[in-house]
Amino acid sequence: MLQQTQVKTVIPYFNKFTKKFKTLKSLAKSNEKEILKMWEGLGYYRRARNLLACSKILVKNYKSKLPDTINEIKKLPGVGEYTANALLSLVHDKPRIAVDGNVKRVFSRNLNQEEIKINFEKLIEKNKKKLFVTNRNADFVEALMEFGALVCKPKDPNCLTCCLNKSCKYFKSNKKIKSIKNKMIKNKDYNIFCYLNKKKQIALTKNSQIGFLKNFNLPEIKEANGFSKKHNWKFLKNYKNSISNLKLNINLYYKFSNKIPPMFSWYSLKENKEFVPSFTKKIFRQVSTLF
Repeated sequence: MLQQTQVKTVIPYFNKFTKKFKTLKSLAKSNEKEILKMWEGLGYYRRARNLLACSKILVKNYKSKLPDTINEIKKLPGVGEYTANALLSLVHDKPRIAVDGNVKRVFSRNLNQEEIKINFEKLIEKNKKKLFVTNRNADFVEALMEFGALVCKPKDPNCLTCCLNKSCKYFKSNKKIKSIKNKMIKNKDYNIFCYLNKKKQIALTKNSQIGFLKNFNLPEIKEANGFSKKHNWKFLKNYKNSISNLKLNINLYYKFSNKIPPMFSWYSLKENKEFVPSFTKKIFRQVSTLF
């Protein structure tokens, strides 16, 4: 849940999720529809699908236990090098380091070298004896990530009070390396067209031209430069929306109609029993003002 999502946002979802699914077996017995509904609003819904898939595999093939080798863990859906190392250290207390952006920054500054010039896997392997001098490996990997987030911050790091400043080449150097810049923000213009009827329903389709929302229910979306003012579409509102590194400038159009294209189906604007992404809910709120 914490991937690309702030702790304060995750906490209520986590509490609700763990209250509902107290064991791995109870999670494995659930279905995608139920999981997505509980995840609704967190975004990056592939995480929810992978979590469900992992639970089923662990219950069926591993007696509800997490494997203790990196190769076995990486076979699980959605698990890569970072997550595998984090799980090995946090769950099995193995001497591993989960190399995320915070950890990279700590090593990079300590050496005063650009991140792109460092082979972190080789660096960790070479300095194993110096790094893993504790039997509290789970605490160490978590502390390292927190240290990068709270002390060795991207901006205004706490160098003067840092416990590593005596050995940190970044602190001692007059030519300090720069931190990696955030992802470049992309601006895009979109027109969204909503079919409505007098029953307070909106027509939705699972086809989307916005890649990161593929397979999600959305009204018809077309890029602004390809829009034609035909077929009696009425302008409702212009609004902004940000998703990941995309800033969307959206023009919302609508029309009342009893006939809709075959790939669409009607959906109540009031009933939310089905999984609906936050992006689509914002559209619901906009068009609801028409009734």
